[in-house]
Amino acid sequence: MVVKVAVNGYGTIGKRVADAVARQKDMKIVGVSKTRPTFEARQAVERGYAVYVAGKGARSEFEAAGIPVAGTVEEMIQGADVVVDCSPEKVGTANKELYDRLGVRAIWQGGEKAAVAEHSFNALANYSECLGAKRVRVVSCNTTGLSRAASLLQRNFGVREWEATLVRRAADPRESGKGPINGILPTMKLPSHHGPDVQTVLPGLPITTAAVVVPTTLMHVHFNHVRLEHPPADVSEILARFSREPRFVLFPGSSGVEGTPQVMEWAKDRGAGRGDVMENVLWEEGTKMKGQDLYFFQAIHQESIVVPENVDAIRAMFSLETDAERSMKLTNESLHIGAK
Repeated sequence: MVVKVAVNGYGTIGKRVADAVARQKDMKIVGVSKTRPTFEARQAVERGYAVYVAGKGARSEFEAAGIPVAGTVEEMIQGADVVVDCSPEKVGTANKELYDRLGVRAIWQGGEKAAVAEHSFNALANYSECLGAKRVRVVSCNTTGLSRAASLLQRNFGVREWEATLVRRAADPRESGKGPINGILPTMKLPSHHGPDVQTVLPGLPITTAAVVVPTTLMHVHFNHVRLEHPPADVSEILARFSREPRFVLFPGSSGVEGTPQVMEWAKDRGAGRGDVMENVLWEEGTKMKGQDLYFFQAIHQESIVVPENVDAIRAMFSLETDAERSMKLTNESLHIGAK
């Protein structure tokens, strides 16, 4: 079976999801949508994607810009088995009525509330629970990073308590109108929403989160303090567990990777498309054990970390692979995840 996929919203996440889906042998892109004839709409055509007009967009504007239009979003969805909604926050929830009316399966992103779907999804954490689902929400970049790490640690060592402080980037690189430009903004809602969001993937996980926003566009960084139920004798076992999972990258002290600028430079040099980092990034020197307590930093590339999760969510929904490991292996190989 080859699943026909429509991508509703061809922006930061949507264009990455479309490219990722196009690399899968068991999936096919039927079209992508844009509201305006931007450079991304033109690039979509150059990549061979049919472009459909979304929202209040006007076909005449696209045609005036020399961008061929295949039809409306509704027509795109009618030709699809599943729609991956990558539209702006809250717009996705508004689109649910359309998807329900057309009887198409749907995937939303983490900007929408968990109630929009049957399941919040993370491939490492709850793939099997989402087999055959019709409505799935791929959680946000921060929740994806935390859920991956929590799934691995809970499965191997047990988690008694988890406290995470998120140092959040202020904006994506393309978002020139956002700030702060010079400041650090505490998120005054304590605890922050990230912990409860992780619990939509891993119910009962004892996690509490707080966040600050800083003036950078590169990545998020999490500082994690985890009390383990069954701690290993040495931190080397923790590092070994992380290093064996392709969706984590560990940098040794000798790598010269001091922080997010070097991570992004490494990503560009390894040849990943757009310089993306779809893995959780950890530092060996930034991972320590003291008794039952594990401390570690991880960095999260907000533009791309959820991309493989969308691919795996499609496989789970259509039971193209019933085993999470097999699906992730296919996705990892096609997207060069885990490549050093």
